[in-house]
Amino acid sequence: MIRVALGIAIVIILAACSSTKYVPEGCYLLESAHVVNDDPSTVVNTSSLKSYVRQDANNRWVGAIKVPLHIYSLSGRDSSKWINRTLRALGEPPSIYDSLRTRASADDLRQQLQNQGYLQAQVTTSTEIRKRKLRLTYHLLPGQRYHIGDVDYDIRDPQIDSLLTATGDHNNRLESMMPLTTKVLDGERSRLAKFLSDRGYMRFHREHISFMADSSRHDGTADIRLILHPYSTREHGDSLHPFYRIRNVNYVTDADAMPLRNGVLRANTFIFIDSLYSSTQLQRTYSAFARLSAIRYTNITFRQADEGLLDCDILVSPARRHSITFRPEGTHTSGDLGAAAVLTYTDRNIFKGSEQLSIEARVAYEAIRGLEGYDGRDFLEYSLEGRLQFPRFIAPFVSQRFRRQNTASSEVSVLYDLQNRPEYHRRVLSASWRYRWRNDPLGTSSSMLTASQQRTFHSYQLDLLGINYVSMPWISDRFRQDYLEDPTNQNAILRYNYEDQLIMRLGFGYTYNNGSTAIKANIETAGNVLQGATHLFGSGHNALGQRLAFRVAFAQYVKADFDITHSFTLDYGRELVAHLGFGMAYPYGNSYILPFEKRYFAGGANGIRGWSVRSLGPGGYLSNDGHINFINQTGDMHITANLEFRAQLVSKVSAAFFVDAGNIWTLRNYADQPNGQFRFDTFYKQIALAYGLGLRLNFDFFVLRFDFGMKAIDPAYQGKRHFPIINPKLNRDLTFHFAVGMPF
Repeated sequence: MIRVALGIAIVIILAACSSTKYVPEGCYLLESAHVVNDDPSTVVNTSSLKSYVRQDANNRWVGAIKVPLHIYSLSGRDSSKWINRTLRALGEPPSIYDSLRTRASADDLRQQLQNQGYLQAQVTTSTEIRKRKLRLTYHLLPGQRYHIGDVDYDIRDPQIDSLLTATGDHNNRLESMMPLTTKVLDGERSRLAKFLSDRGYMRFHREHISFMADSSRHDGTADIRLILHPYSTREHGDSLHPFYRIRNVNYVTDADAMPLRNGVLRANTFIFIDSLYSSTQLQRTYSAFARLSAIRYTNITFRQADEGLLDCDILVSPARRHSITFRPEGTHTSGDLGAAAVLTYTDRNIFKGSEQLSIEARVAYEAIRGLEGYDGRDFLEYSLEGRLQFPRFIAPFVSQRFRRQNTASSEVSVLYDLQNRPEYHRRVLSASWRYRWRNDPLGTSSSMLTASQQRTFHSYQLDLLGINYVSMPWISDRFRQDYLEDPTNQNAILRYNYEDQLIMRLGFGYTYNNGSTAIKANIETAGNVLQGATHLFGSGHNALGQRLAFRVAFAQYVKADFDITHSFTLDYGRELVAHLGFGMAYPYGNSYILPFEKRYFAGGANGIRGWSVRSLGPGGYLSNDGHINFINQTGDMHITANLEFRAQLVSKVSAAFFVDAGNIWTLRNYADQPNGQFRFDTFYKQIALAYGLGLRLNFDFFVLRFDFGMKAIDPAYQGKRHFPIINPKLNRDLTFHFAVGMPF
């Protein structure tokens, strides 16, 4: 590994000596292009202005070395050789300084400063030449920033003027001393255009609104006049803007029969007879029909039926109702290779209401290595899952207003999974009934929302019922003797997870996303209904004193998780992403230990990347080379913090530098997990720390991720091994992760 890194460094250094190899005589390589503010009295975001520079220097990997240019420079001049063509395709040709593009960039920067309110802005340039390389600097002199003075609305359509006066929708949006920016003015123009297009004015556009500014006062303010121009045609000249109501709504299809019931069509249509034309309701109707799996596409048109009246035609094109898909899979679990085949049948309109039924059958095989003392060597799995999704609420007591303001779905699913391993046989029966819904920003008039509010989404999920029944019909004598009944291995967590279990849970989740900040919160609880029922009607107990429901001990716990991610855009192609996660689960009542699938683990591609999955924690726990140690490396709570710098290298390829911190802990003191319990006076000493580099390949529909994580602080050890960052060993501290999608 060290030799490879050294070799790459030598190649880059050698290539750097010839970075001007393909720069023509009399020309200069653009070494850098900077935008600086030379006016100390103003604060300008120069990073955001960098995008207006039409010519930039060659791309630097992670802001340091121009690797693509160096790769290009390694190529020879004979383009008939494949090696030269390959190097040029992988690299980037030199960026040659262009004075014409420099002047155009200076004009664009000056225009953008004026758009931000610096009406007297000036931009100059300077160059520094060393050998055949040129450094270019754009010097900004913004001057005084202008603010809005008096505001006057000149509405040249009496009907619109009366409407705005009656609703109080002007004279209070552009306020005195607001910065005089095109963003502020365009925002007001778009808001008024949207307001009118939602109130019958179908043909009204933002181009009907213009502004005049008077800065003659010389006091840093400019008086603004908003002019709303009359409707104008070649035939009739200036006139009132046309105003429309909906007369009829018609549904048509290009198939032999309408794919959906009339009630479903009406429920997803937000264009109503005798209502005003509304662009927002048009968008809501398009969005509602796009969510229906039975619909391939929708086209909505309006015909003028009479003066001021429109007929709405909604063309519905049905999707293919039935489909069968086959999907092969490769599996890799703890070094064991296997394969799986999945066959799925889908009916996208089973009840004529765009309800989607899917039935999925899965068969998997895995060859197990290194398992001694067992008759079999293979793992077989068969599963059958049925899922029925409704594109609406299937629930009583939900108001029509709530249904209209939210996009919702209801889902019922049943899964039976059969697993046969050499050590044991396991059967899982799961059933769930859940609701998902998301607020629709278009449900409120868009003119009442800011641009950021229109990009903000709140999503919810209610797991009204989740049942998970696990049966262990057979356990081999060897496995039972080694792990479950051996007096030298009294692992309560291990034994609990190889017994019959019943989980009956209720959960609620919330997601917030505004483009730069994402928040996820979930809470679930299990066993309370069964606990109440067994108290009320009586039940038996097992040897551990747990109450039984249907002759099986049921789990009882409460679990809560919180996640927040925020991205800071630094400049074009570079961002800093921060993530914080916290989760806690507590068993009580009928449970002393959490079910294994509800416990937390640390490490892996989406956690602390200096450790492989399930190899860190809890707390300062140190593995003792147990046969099934992944059971012990789980906990009841977790804290995770990540900081990742992402930089685009070339198109579709980006790099990342990351720092991860966190761990898991138990809330109780389990004998098999010494030093794993969370304590306020010691937990901060057990925070694991890792750092590393990553590569991301963006294929638009998915992202392939390669991360190399190094341990920095290892809480399982004391002394030198507690600080691998000081005493690193690649074969001990380096972990490679391959994953699909971003870590957070």
